[in-house]
Amino acid sequence: MTGGHTLRGTMVPHHRPWPRQVLDRYDQPALPAFLAASDAELFDLWADAGVVHAALRDPASGAFAVASVPCPKGRFASVAAVRPGAIRLERAIRDLFGYEPVGSADARPWLDHGRWPQAAPLGGRPGGEHMEQASETLDGPPPYPFLPVEGEGLHQIPVGPVHAGIIEPGHFRFHASGETVVRLEARLGYVHRGIEGLLAGTDLARAARLIGRVSGDSTVAYAYAFARAAEAATGTEPPPRAVWLRALMAEMERLANHLGDIGAICNDAAFALMHAHTGILRERMLQAAEAAFGHRLMMDRIVPGGTAGDLDADGIQAIRDAAAEVAKRFPGLVRLYDQTASLQDRTVSTGIVRPDYVALYAAGGFVGRASGRSFDARRDAPYPPYDRLRFDVPVRSDGDVNARVWIRIREVQQSLQLIEQILAGLPRGQHRTELGPSSGEGVGLVEGFRGDVMVWLRIGADQRVERCRPRDPSWFQWPLLETAIEGNIVADFPLCNKSFNCSYAGHDL
Repeated sequence: MTGGHTLRGTMVPHHRPWPRQVLDRYDQPALPAFLAASDAELFDLWADAGVVHAALRDPASGAFAVASVPCPKGRFASVAAVRPGAIRLERAIRDLFGYEPVGSADARPWLDHGRWPQAAPLGGRPGGEHMEQASETLDGPPPYPFLPVEGEGLHQIPVGPVHAGIIEPGHFRFHASGETVVRLEARLGYVHRGIEGLLAGTDLARAARLIGRVSGDSTVAYAYAFARAAEAATGTEPPPRAVWLRALMAEMERLANHLGDIGAICNDAAFALMHAHTGILRERMLQAAEAAFGHRLMMDRIVPGGTAGDLDADGIQAIRDAAAEVAKRFPGLVRLYDQTASLQDRTVSTGIVRPDYVALYAAGGFVGRASGRSFDARRDAPYPPYDRLRFDVPVRSDGDVNARVWIRIREVQQSLQLIEQILAGLPRGQHRTELGPSSGEGVGLVEGFRGDVMVWLRIGADQRVERCRPRDPSWFQWPLLETAIEGNIVADFPLCNKSFNCSYAGHDL
């Protein structure tokens, strides 16, 4: 796949648009050996019945592929030593399926907090172990073993999982020397909802609704990726108008979220004025989305085969008016950000993510692009209509909070231009078609506002979901937040955290 290194196996038919091959069941070390000898990027790692799948990308050619490793005895060779982004993915596979990553250096649970009525719920094991163990003590499951830190004068600061404000739950354990953070370790999984289990056996319409609720601020991106996966699996071509409408919704979602993030970051740096102004602009985009598509977040508007509804002249005008207001007022806010010394003092050189870490984790979105990784699925895994649209992918190398703000600023500007192009080029015609009757496997990869959202899907002959895996970009961004805060003061953690704005729900599923 890369640099002359190849994986050998049996190709799987009806897997679109990427090839998938099943490796020899007796050659499990082939995958970690391949990754150690190549620069292939790991895009996801997930389990299925008796097998573990790895989604890979060759950065030189841009080609994607899926490699499947059989594990009939419930064991597979860990790849975490050569691709650290796999560490939590392998822990999640163990929790959900009971498959053991041989050679992994981290045997701790990840999603399973010891409260489930059944161990490895997707692996078909008998239940009851967890509840029986928890009932043996008054305190329930044993405490989570955070990684130790040694040194003079160190102390621990536990934060969460319940926070002061409307925010999802997550626990952060700081080891600090005075005010300086020596190590941060996150404990997530509190909003695990068993979505992968709920998706199995359901019809495509219900599956689309579930996927759209994985992470509410990325409902368009998830629905978009699922629809593309379903269409790839069934060999269905959506109508051209639907293709352009989907891109329009995706850019509106990106624009609204970036506006909200920019203001929220400034608010965490005690500059509420920016938060107020960007909040107004975000609200204008949400109002336009409701006027144009009938829902502020555009939830359930993208469906397999097209879109749930069309866009009329009034909706087009509402979007144009909102985009024009943002285009008029946003440059002044950018100048305000750039010329406010108190903001620059908080954001510049704070929370730096090293470019080599970003490359090692294949982190996408503004986190990756702020630290030099120039990947955008719209350009580098092109899908229509982006192959016909003009846009730039902003990249910086400084990797601090300020860089992540500026990537968002540039993406706001690009999304405004894209919205204008899409409205000008929107084709006429139908907005939806029926899916083909065939079964198969498909992958959908789209660029959400956080980064690349991936959905892998297998559809049976009865047109029901046999297995579906949604993957949030936060899987590869959360670990980098832990590196970003090291050496910074504790008080800068909220600022760093907001500059990442990783999804708890999308990660925990």
